[in-house]
Order: sequence, then C-alpha cells, then structure tokens
Amino acid sequence: MTRPEPFLGMKHLALVVSKFEECEYFYTEIIGMKVLRRANNNLVYLTLGQDNLSLGRAHASRVHSETSVDHFGFMVRSKEELNQWFEFMKEQGVTLLDTPHDHSDGARSFHCLDPEGHVVQPLYHPSTL
Repeated sequence: MTRPEPFLGMKHLALVVSKFEECEYFYTEIIGMKVLRRANNNLVYLTLGQDNLSLGRAHASRVHSETSVDHFGFMVRSKEELNQWFEFMKEQGVTLLDTPHDHSDGARSFHCLDPEGHVVQPLYHPSTL
C-alpha cells in the first residue's frame, strides 16, 4: 500500500497540566487565545483560529508517560511585534528564558515558560507570511 496524501496540518496540541487555572489564564489572558469549548471543569479547548490547544487537568492517580514536548511556538507578524510580546510578557511577570534573537534563516524568537513549565516560543518567521 502506498502512503496516502500528506496530512493537512496539525489540528491541536493537548497538554495535561496540574496548574489548570493558571495555565488557562496564561493562554487566554497572556497569549490571547479564546475559549473554543469547555467540555467540563477538567478540560478546555482554546483557539487562535486554525491553531488549537486543549488543556486537561492532571489528576494525582494519572501515571505520566515518559514522552515530552521540547517546546511549541506561536507565530507573530513581524520582528517589531515579537519585541512587543517580549516587553508585554516581561511586564506580566512571565518567566523569560532568553531575549529576542535572530536566527540564520531570517526568523526571530524568544522563549518563556507557561505556569506548568512548558517552553513556549513566540516566533516571527518570514516564510510563513
């Protein structure tokens, strides 16, 4: 059997978090995502249009797997906007891991932490515009 057509893209990323309310605040109030749907008190779906993130509340009885996510990125429209995000997050008390820096491919980014410790990368990349 031959491989089917490539996937169209990624629909969502699902995170299990122990700091559920803090993470929901971070992604809605700091990042600017909107609540797409609240399935129940332990599961919320957030969106930025085409890109979706689900947050599920971790329970003490849940056994965590050994898989991990290195980081995930959110696109911005320009290098100037990226710098504005950096200043905004600094003002909001977000843990910043580095400062905005240029990449050899023309991109520019920085890294920060969400309340659960996931690395988030705000990113400008000219090839996506």
